[in-house]
Amino acid sequence: MSNSNKPTADIEQKYRDAAIRAIDIEKDAIAALSDRIDDDFVRACEVIMACKGRVVVTGMGKSGHIGNKIAATLASTGTPSFFVHPGEASHGDLGMITGQDVVLAISNSGNTSEVVTILPLLRRMGAPLISMTGNADSTLAKEAVANLDVSVALEACPLGLAPTSSTTATLVMGDALAVALLEARGFSAEDFAFSHPGGSLGRRLLLRVSDIMHTGDRIPRVTGDTTLSGALLEISRKGLGMTTIVDEAGELTGVFTDGDLRRTLDKSIDVHTTPISDVMTHNGKTIQADHLAAEALNIMEELKINALPVTDADGHLVGAINMHDLLRAGVI
Repeated sequence: MSNSNKPTADIEQKYRDAAIRAIDIEKDAIAALSDRIDDDFVRACEVIMACKGRVVVTGMGKSGHIGNKIAATLASTGTPSFFVHPGEASHGDLGMITGQDVVLAISNSGNTSEVVTILPLLRRMGAPLISMTGNADSTLAKEAVANLDVSVALEACPLGLAPTSSTTATLVMGDALAVALLEARGFSAEDFAFSHPGGSLGRRLLLRVSDIMHTGDRIPRVTGDTTLSGALLEISRKGLGMTTIVDEAGELTGVFTDGDLRRTLDKSIDVHTTPISDVMTHNGKTIQADHLAAEALNIMEELKINALPVTDADGHLVGAINMHDLLRAGVI
């Protein structure tokens, strides 16, 4: 930006003042919600917990955008939910709602025509109605078995027209409802991961060592009488930066890593005659195949190592895993 187009100090301060004023107004709107976690809120939770179907969220305009997010949050935290546009509901999408469902209708005025139009039909099919409104005397609030009060003293918009504080308050109330239901269901981090298998949390909580470990001929493995030079060839062939050492029964007896090699070379040992059993690390750290891949990562980070042998409960070698495997799998 050229100096001639640069805002003056007064204009820059006006930008900051307007932004801070908007944040303060919305902050007050959120703070006011604490006193609204009342009997209606508890009733809403009870109705949803008893629901045999799904929570169907609906709303027009900005309320619809907020409703979409609330439906997504409910669905990802243990409460099956989806969004239906009230205008489309009057033209066929009402068939997506059954009497086993609970409808969560959002309208700041509580009198949005597209939402009010479908209320008699919801009543006929027997789907309980929960409302989120800024007007407790509205049609929508009076029809609902529970009304969640999301009224605000004023919008952050200085014209009082653009939904700002009201949509923020509605979103926060939706989050409060989702979290209350999550805790009531005993929804766990692993449950969350099952609905987010493509996310990093899902990978960390669902992926097992057995899913990504090297097995069979891909495991770097030598016996104790193998020379150090032979062990180095095995490390190079398998590319995991280490080799395991096993006995005749396949039980793990030790490991030898790149770090062990550096320490060994400092001792001027003959790599062609020294058996690997003389220089290997005994009783090294291992992990079992049914453990989480995230546990393998924690062990490697804690011990500052790059690979782990995988053993069964009897100490027999069944696989190997290294940091690159965890990286490729998205655990890191």
